[in-house]
Amino acid sequence: MPLDQKPVPAQPSADSGAGLTPEGPAGPEGPGTAPEGTGLAPAREPEREPVEAASAGAPATGGEAWSVRQAGPWTHRDLAANGARFHIAELGSGPLVLLVHGWPEYWWAWRHQLTALAKAGYRAVALDLRGIGGSDRTPRGYDPGNLALDITGVIRSLGERRAHLVGHASGGTLAWVAAVMRPSVIQSLTVVSAAHPRDLRRALLTDRRQFAAFEHVLGFQRPWIPERRLVADDAELVGRYLTSWTGPNGLDEAAVHAYRQAIQIPSTAHCSIEPYRWLLRSMARPDGIQFARRMKKPITAPTLHVQGAADPVLLSHTALGGGEYVAAPYRWRLLPGVGHFPHEEAPEEFTAELLDWVGRHKE
Repeated sequence: MPLDQKPVPAQPSADSGAGLTPEGPAGPEGPGTAPEGTGLAPAREPEREPVEAASAGAPATGGEAWSVRQAGPWTHRDLAANGARFHIAELGSGPLVLLVHGWPEYWWAWRHQLTALAKAGYRAVALDLRGIGGSDRTPRGYDPGNLALDITGVIRSLGERRAHLVGHASGGTLAWVAAVMRPSVIQSLTVVSAAHPRDLRRALLTDRRQFAAFEHVLGFQRPWIPERRLVADDAELVGRYLTSWTGPNGLDEAAVHAYRQAIQIPSTAHCSIEPYRWLLRSMARPDGIQFARRMKKPITAPTLHVQGAADPVLLSHTALGGGEYVAAPYRWRLLPGVGHFPHEEAPEEFTAELLDWVGRHKE
């Protein structure tokens, strides 16, 4: 598919994207190739997608077509970075704030922050990670080193020298990695529901409670079966994950529906869990050990670390202590009664923290 660098404006919505739009099914437009030379061993060649998962479309309920390019005040476009094509949603002008989703979400997770950041005078960009949403599903490139280079490559492709980087869960892990690998590109760092990679590695090796909380990640290690389970029955399992990982506020019905649809786009179930396979399988391998050593390097970006106190996936005591790796201003925020998705469960409280942090570190 030819790379379309021309912005495609979405239709305005009074609900800043909370509704779903019948824009037609979205899926991969053809694989790219991940470049070598990331400084880490490349991820293994993923298995061929099982027929059931690959053939799962993303129709909305009632027979309506559905698309990851949901309407709103933002603009959708594609751009090239690090050997692949990435879909972004963009709104506003000013200093760049790049928002990176976690699993099982995609760019739409940041709909509340996109509008708030743009209103505050920032250029807010929400990214679909490699293998997810409207971005390319490549046959390899799902190790954290390469995924972090995707993020910093997108910043450069947006024409920016530096950016305020915000990452949630697996996207938060990649934010930590990007700040180590390309420190000159990261103006400030905001990590949400994500422990520093070395703290997470230590917890998975020594903490039974955190190991048990990652039960879904253990299940992802099997071939074929996880992909089939994730897309079965209209992605019912993904819906169960989303509702069980939140605090009292929960996620709204439209959000749960959107993420269930997104995981059913062909190859997404497979590509989206490849980083988790790398996480566990690499622990005793040379590439995993090399990665852990590399993460000892101090982070020089001012860092805001946000954690939900009721997060059942990434336990608070696992996340606590990330400041040990930050040689810059560091702020820890624990949000009572909030689960794994602070940016969606408590959008006003989280956005206020984010705006205050990036405002303090504009220069």
